[in-house]
Amino acid sequence: MANALENAIQTWTPHPPAGEVICGDMPGDSVQIGEEHIRKAGVILPALLPLLQKCLEENRGRAVISVFGGSGVGKSEIASLIACYLRETGIGAYTLSGDNYPRRIPMYNDAERLRIFRTGGVRGLLASGRYSADARTTLAALWQAGTDADPSETANHPWLAAYQEAGREALAGYLGQDAEQDFGELKGIVERFRAGEEAIWLKRMGRTADALWYDEVDFSETDVLIIEWTHGGSGRFGKVDLPILLASTPAETREHRRARARDAGTDSAFTTMVLEIEQKLIEQAAPDAALIVSKAGKLITPEEYKQAMEAGR
Repeated sequence: MANALENAIQTWTPHPPAGEVICGDMPGDSVQIGEEHIRKAGVILPALLPLLQKCLEENRGRAVISVFGGSGVGKSEIASLIACYLRETGIGAYTLSGDNYPRRIPMYNDAERLRIFRTGGVRGLLASGRYSADARTTLAALWQAGTDADPSETANHPWLAAYQEAGREALAGYLGQDAEQDFGELKGIVERFRAGEEAIWLKRMGRTADALWYDEVDFSETDVLIIEWTHGGSGRFGKVDLPILLASTPAETREHRRARARDAGTDSAFTTMVLEIEQKLIEQAAPDAALIVSKAGKLITPEEYKQAMEAGR
């Protein structure tokens, strides 16, 4: 492996994958690799390989990489390409999807997010002294319409600002936290991989309550575990040697989701709030990223990333 990696550092050049790309392990995930993904992966690999060489030397031949960023930015595709390119050079790599490790399936998690926002909002409204019978009636109508998170509604209902602020604070205490994501289970997997275990049971989670099972994965010839996940830079599931951030602003993330028709209500004010909160978590992790790749496919510094996020709000 050492010789293969050294040779790759000296000779690797960007190219389309030689064969079929083995994608991540999220059941039903739609991974469509295009020229943009190949181009970005081609930017990442030359910078990644020397860093990876050092990690493998220091960690008894195994390393953990994460590919993280906003929803729809291409994490699955680029992580799969990185794994493919590593295997081409003789380095065993496996792509694990962090989307297998929430505590609830998407439908139930979406409902829990909304419940937390609305419960927190009502409690905040009560604490502000602005709750009333009229507010209750208005909220019921806004809930039915799904517009209670819309800032424009505060023009007609000024008291709604207190509701939205408190609801957002409650939601921020849930998104990307232990109550939403099972970081502990994933941490155990990372630790077992680092310890050199050759077979590990990995969780599979679909979009329905009965789509839950485990597969035993052979890691005997795997040198690199690649975790692709929105929360891959959080540091909540153990040590990641090389976090790679794929940059996108909230506006770009919404456009990605719209293009993919990923979820109903992509354009809703509530979804926008969720994306903004997740974006803050991603930005907090940016300074610790080993590599940051801009939407244009260029390697940028944390300061350049910060400036791009501020300009893109």
